[in-house]
Amino acid sequence: MADGEAGAYREFKALAEAADRKFARARDLPLYGGGDHHSRKAFKAYTRLWRLQQERRRELVAGGLRRWEIGEVASRIGQLYYARYLRTAEPRSLVGAYVFYEAIYSRGYFGAAAGAEGGGRHQALLIRYKELRFIARFLVVAMLMRRAEAVDHLAGRLRAFVEESKVAYPKTNFKEWKQVLQELGRFLKADGAYKGSRSLRYDNLFDSYPSNLASIARFHSKRVLKLKEAVLTSYRRNEVKFTELTLDTFRMLQCLEWEPTGSYQIAAKELTENGTVSDQSGPSGLIDIHLSAEISDGGLPSNPQKAIIYHPTVSHLLAVLATICEELSQDSILLIYISASGSAEQNMASQKYASSSSSHARAASFPIDKPNSHMSSDNHLWLGPRGSGGPNNLYPEDLIPFTRYPLFLVIDSENSHAFKAIHNAEKGEPAALLLSPRISSAMPGVESTGHGSQFTYFLTAPMQAFCQLAGITSDIDTDTYANAENILFSAFEEYEGILCTSVGLNNVWGQILPDPFLRRLILRFIFCRAVLFYFHPEEHEQHLPTCLPNLPESVSPTVEAIKTPILLLAENLVVSNRFHFRDSRHKK
Repeated sequence: MADGEAGAYREFKALAEAADRKFARARDLPLYGGGDHHSRKAFKAYTRLWRLQQERRRELVAGGLRRWEIGEVASRIGQLYYARYLRTAEPRSLVGAYVFYEAIYSRGYFGAAAGAEGGGRHQALLIRYKELRFIARFLVVAMLMRRAEAVDHLAGRLRAFVEESKVAYPKTNFKEWKQVLQELGRFLKADGAYKGSRSLRYDNLFDSYPSNLASIARFHSKRVLKLKEAVLTSYRRNEVKFTELTLDTFRMLQCLEWEPTGSYQIAAKELTENGTVSDQSGPSGLIDIHLSAEISDGGLPSNPQKAIIYHPTVSHLLAVLATICEELSQDSILLIYISASGSAEQNMASQKYASSSSSHARAASFPIDKPNSHMSSDNHLWLGPRGSGGPNNLYPEDLIPFTRYPLFLVIDSENSHAFKAIHNAEKGEPAALLLSPRISSAMPGVESTGHGSQFTYFLTAPMQAFCQLAGITSDIDTDTYANAENILFSAFEEYEGILCTSVGLNNVWGQILPDPFLRRLILRFIFCRAVLFYFHPEEHEQHLPTCLPNLPESVSPTVEAIKTPILLLAENLVVSNRFHFRDSRHKK
């Protein structure tokens, strides 16, 4: 080995160690409330490292550089891009992560290293773990990019790789990865329940209604609040999740983003059967570390920034809210989304209600209800593991101090009603509240817990939620589904027109209606409430979601303009017999 070659490799190793230290500092910081300078420092370090292996590749390889080391550097860059996406909500950062991950995968950096390079059995096992974690990260990015074919391929590869690893290392316990595979199976089953459904992101083509622009514009003469920050969290026992991304937050995350257009819509590269390409020695330097900086879409506003908190403690959640509220601008409103059970006992019951309630003897044409746990205390949410204790209870009073700032609060829980206490108790700014039903609804014998929280489902994917509620479990004909989407489009257009021209609309709603994300959530709330209203033969407020302040009577379920599209939708999907449209006893 020449001195120059050895020196180049030593320089690479020194730079890699320095970059790893910066990466560790950036990784350990929360993805909200500043701290982005650590990410920039890490990016700068890996940029220097990447350029070195581009410019002196032959010397480095001759000096001992192995392919998995290049894969590790590229993987760290992909992780930095993904962290930047979570911090800033910039689609181009998500694209950057996908491009790097796809390049690592297609070139088989980790696989080639584990199979062909020396270093001993222990090092080969460590590299195998690196590849397992890499595929899991790639899967999350591919799911957020809605790359269905890539997701299916990667899921199959992960399953096969875990089995291969168990055979290759029989004395090693891969139990954790078996659990990951189980979680992945549940997640993909729920996320792909209705093939062909459109993106959850805000698409101007489907979610904007030109006929109502004039009606919306009238609100601009008064105070208007924009959604610029959101805190998303869910904490339910046995909830559908993959890694640290729960199905509920996964849906809400996408619901609060613009659908990328133009140059963002890069074509996903075709993955080969074994995930590698024939040229295993090709230079990795073809991956452009600055590629995302060249991708722009001037036609779209910025996405709201989102803090996604996985299974937080109450104190952690409140600390995050305090940090974000301090940075809110005067024209901003903070969306707080919490999906959680009301107590530990309700947490357990919520996972079992579908199977237990189906055994009840009742007519097949009537929906079943989730049995309520009659707790002495139903005035809080439960953010914690098994057991009980005050520190895990989130009370409405905990959130009232934050009403010094404009809040849009979405609570999905059996105990959502408790948060009505916030209304008229605000400390400065009246809050807008969307509260889920206390009791979820389902057809007899239809398993529903595996689809995520029902209220969240309606707010983020109303077409799929309607199908799930009506018990449609088989694939829907393409034309029928397209007709259903058109009916829903017309319904929301009409709902929006009625709402924006309603006399007596509370100013709390009026000042946020110009925001497209919040307006869409409100329209879907109106739809959800009306659908559940006609799903039950008799009105029971526990089956219906609630909003505070009250929306105008002109958008109540009994109004013909609200009811008719739901009837048309049910008839189109041949499920009108599962609703109760003829019952005139319904009153609101």
